[in-house]
Amino acid sequence: VGMLIDKFCYHLPLYRQHQRLSASGITLSRSTLTQQVERAIALLKPIYDAQLEHILLSKVLAMDETPTKAGRGKPGKMKQTWFWPVYGQADEVCFIHSPSRGTKVVVEALGEHFDGTLVTDGHSAYDSYAKKRPAVTQANCWAHARRKFEAAMKDHPQAAGQALELIGRLYQVEEQIRKKDLQGQRKLDWRTQHSIPIVKDFWVWCDQQRQRMDLTKSSPLLKALGYVAGREAALEVYLCDPDVPIDTNHLERALRPIPMGRKNWLFSWSEVGARHIGVIQSLLVTCRLHDVNPYIYLVDVLHRINEHPARR
Repeated sequence: VGMLIDKFCYHLPLYRQHQRLSASGITLSRSTLTQQVERAIALLKPIYDAQLEHILLSKVLAMDETPTKAGRGKPGKMKQTWFWPVYGQADEVCFIHSPSRGTKVVVEALGEHFDGTLVTDGHSAYDSYAKKRPAVTQANCWAHARRKFEAAMKDHPQAAGQALELIGRLYQVEEQIRKKDLQGQRKLDWRTQHSIPIVKDFWVWCDQQRQRMDLTKSSPLLKALGYVAGREAALEVYLCDPDVPIDTNHLERALRPIPMGRKNWLFSWSEVGARHIGVIQSLLVTCRLHDVNPYIYLVDVLHRINEHPARR
């Protein structure tokens, strides 16, 4: 359990743990450490599967993708693969690993099991999936829209600043909702009263900016305007459903262990290893979201799961 915590919570690669053990006078093959980690994660896989099944029962899901190197590609190169985190309404996360960033991954992950609202960054793979599933409503993230205008600040500080000010007001409304602890219909009413007028002003402003004759096709501001124009309906979904968040920031906070770990272990030798990372990080991140001590959790689970009847 200590090896799992050190590697996946504190991002200490096994070769460094091996060095530390050697310095303490403990002689072990490094492959022994690898095998122990693999065996432990294999035992945890049924819990991961059950957690993903429960996540798909949510009425609102957030989904994203983040790159990782896993497996050998061309000589001297590692393959580019992806982790797809899925965040459910019960504050659970599962990291699905895939060599692809295409629609097929979303279809296989969610399939016919999910009926509800899917909150994303607007990547085309989600659009393609939602178009095939009438029961799925796609909502987009205002934080990603804001980043497009932040990128335009250098070339168009005045106009981009106006966009950021309007979007910032939407976040002020969300902060008021949090402070007042509004839920359900009261939350929806507050958004209707305060957020909808701001969103209407934002679209009017966007229309006015698109009439400008000085914006070239390569202009960052025009790209930002095009980004939000193509996602107008999806950006407004949260105004009609109190359970839909304004952005996917909660998901991006949850997936931080993946890029943090990547800076330390750089890549996975195999795609199987990457899938193992997805399994263990799904459980450890969910522990953190629920203020559960991951060490105590793993000690408890690994003691019991090997003897737990498979049919249960």
